[in-house]
Formats: sequence, C-alpha cells, structure tokens
Amino acid sequence: MELKRVVVTGMGALTPLGNSVNDYWNGLINGISGADYITLFDASKFKTRFACEIKNFEPTNFLEKKEARKIDRFTQTALVTSDQAVKDAGISRDNVNVDRVGVIFASGIGGLITFQEEVINFAKGDGTPRFNPFFIPKMILDIAAGQISMRHGFRGPNYAVVSACASSTNAMMSSFNLIRMGKADIILTGGSESVISEAGVGGFNAMKALSERNDDPKTASRPYDKDRDGFVIGEAAGVIILEELEHAIKRGAKIYCELAGAGATADAYHITAPHPEGLGAKNVMASALEDAGMKPGDIDYINTHGTATPLGDTAEVKAIVSVFGEHVYDLNISSTKSMTGHCLGAAGVIESIACINSVQHDIVPPTINHFTDDPDLDPRINFTFGKAQHRTVRAAISNTFGFGGHNACVIVKKYRQ
Repeated sequence: MELKRVVVTGMGALTPLGNSVNDYWNGLINGISGADYITLFDASKFKTRFACEIKNFEPTNFLEKKEARKIDRFTQTALVTSDQAVKDAGISRDNVNVDRVGVIFASGIGGLITFQEEVINFAKGDGTPRFNPFFIPKMILDIAAGQISMRHGFRGPNYAVVSACASSTNAMMSSFNLIRMGKADIILTGGSESVISEAGVGGFNAMKALSERNDDPKTASRPYDKDRDGFVIGEAAGVIILEELEHAIKRGAKIYCELAGAGATADAYHITAPHPEGLGAKNVMASALEDAGMKPGDIDYINTHGTATPLGDTAEVKAIVSVFGEHVYDLNISSTKSMTGHCLGAAGVIESIACINSVQHDIVPPTINHFTDDPDLDPRINFTFGKAQHRTVRAAISNTFGFGGHNACVIVKKYRQ
C-alpha cells in the first residue's frame, strides 16, 4: 500500500507566552519566560508557589457563558485553539466532506480541577450526594475531542489519546497514520492541559518533581543547567490541522510543512524515571527516522523533552548522541520548556508548533536560564543557550516522554512538491 503524504495546513495555540500562534512564537524567539507566581489558587503554603499559566484568558470572550460553565478549563482552551486552527486552515463544514474530517485530541490528566472541586464540595457537605450533573462529562479527558467535533460538525474519526506527557504527540502520530492510510482527509489534532490547582501542584510537589526556586520563578526552569532542580508546571492548548497533501492542494490550502515521520516506544523501566541510558528515547528517534525514510544527517534541530530534571535531561542527551553520532555537533538542540514550563499532555503539540515555525522561518528558539555548565553534558553540543539562532532548518524532531515510560516523537520538514 502506498502511503499518502501528510501536511500541516493550520495551527492554534494558547500558551504561557501568548494566546495565539504568532504571540507564542514571538515569545519563544525572544527568550521570554512564561513563569510567574500562581494566580489560579492560593499557593502560599505550597513548596512551589509559581507556574507557567495561560495569561489573560477569559473563556466567555470566546464561548457562551452557559456553555463555558458546562466544561472544564482544559476543554475551554481546547475549543478556543480549535477555532483558531480551523480559521487558519480555511475549513468549514461547508467546504469539506465532514464525514472525512476527524478530531484526535489528547490530555495527560483531563478535568482535574473539576474533580477536585466536586470532591471538596462533597466533603464539606453533610454526606448527602449532591454532585454537578456535568461532573463526569466535564472531567473525562476524551470530552475535549467530542466537544471539538460537535462545535465544528466534523464526523470523522474521533477519540482521545493518553500517554502522560507524550499524549499530544501520540495523538498527532495516530492522526498522521490514519490520513496516510486514507482513512480521513483532515484531522484536527493536539492536546490541552490545565491542572494548575491544589491537587496538581501538591501532587507533583509530593513526588519532588517541581522546581522550588520560589525566589526567582522566571529563571526556575533550567534545562541542562548543573543546578536544575525540577520542572515548572505549565498549562497550554494547541491544535494542528493535518491534511492529506492532494486534498490540501486541491482546495488551495496554504501548507506550513510536511509531517514526515513519527515513532513511539516504551522504556519498560520505571514509573517516573527515564531509562538511565536513554534507551527508549534512542529507540523512538531511530524509529521516527526510519518511518520518515530519513538519516540522522537530514535533521537540523531537535526540540527536546528537556524538562530540567536531573535524570531526564542527561538520559535524553545520551540518547541523542547515540542516534546522531558525530552529526550531533552539527545539530541545534533546545528546550522550549525553559520558557513555557512543562505543559504535560499539551507539551507535544505546542513544541511541534515550535518546530513547524522553526522549519518555516529558519530560526531555532533558545534554551534560556543557563547559568552553570553541567560537567556530565558534552560542551561541544549546541544547546542554543541564551538566544535564538538563525540557520537553515530542513527538518526538526520534537521529543516527548511521559510517566510510565511512554516515548513519542514526530519529524516535520520543509514542504517540497
């Protein structure tokens, strides 16, 4: 079976750096930190009191008040970014076959804020079960995919993907495979996450996963720095429109880039820690290259998982060196989580959007907040510290790894007819 080619024809994003794709990209290339003290709840008694929140987001500016109350914040942001992406791609139920337009959307955790609120309200009561009738449909993480399909009338493949922090990358991979096998013409894919709450921050604090650099939040996310002390939790939503190439050409769509390949593997090692030699990460990048029919030398940029955890950063770099050999010194590597924080299930899609823009504009966004070299990392590797760098970016890899040992990556490249 000859696989069809798949291109990107639309994007939407809500991130800690801005509430559109352009604002997000400008924040990245200018090295802006999205971290600040938490406003979504009172964090004064928490070990970590800062996060990378979406700024100035008022759902009723985009959704009817009654509608907004029926859905969790992670679904609100999903709907807004779906609107952005659909508009950007120039598609509607009037100019496409809606039976061949799908929605495959992800979240790592889903409606945690709703779950927390409902349980607290019950615990404060007299034991009588009084729950919001929308409790379950607000909480379940597949509801974003369902709500997006209903909002736009798209009746193609529709489901959710969950693999912790690799979730939206796996959603993109599933969408990619369905389109190239001819099962759909267009799929809206991506992910959203909004868990900056007592339960979210408290839970990650209990695992000792978060940075506790409360005195200086904007420099707290320090990938590849010797003194990194954990990730900064973030929230975001992103949607990309994947489309079969001939379908896109026929309708005169603008084409941002081509999705060339994808891979997924497991560490089969530990519930939260990466394989110490980066075995799963190594295998997933090798798998994606094979899927794309590309060689290590074809890649110019890797947007790493790079969460700023002591074990994770080192293991990923070992994997990159293992796969790319001497070409590693010709690559640019950067962690945009130094600016956005770790947006969990939405990380993969917003970092893929960064890669798409990098391929489009031949700019590599930086890794900010680097102060002290890590002696365990090869200083000859270009981590793009401090400032964005201009270079030809023929193709880029986006890596994402999740608790449970889930690894996923996608490769985007310049579109050529």
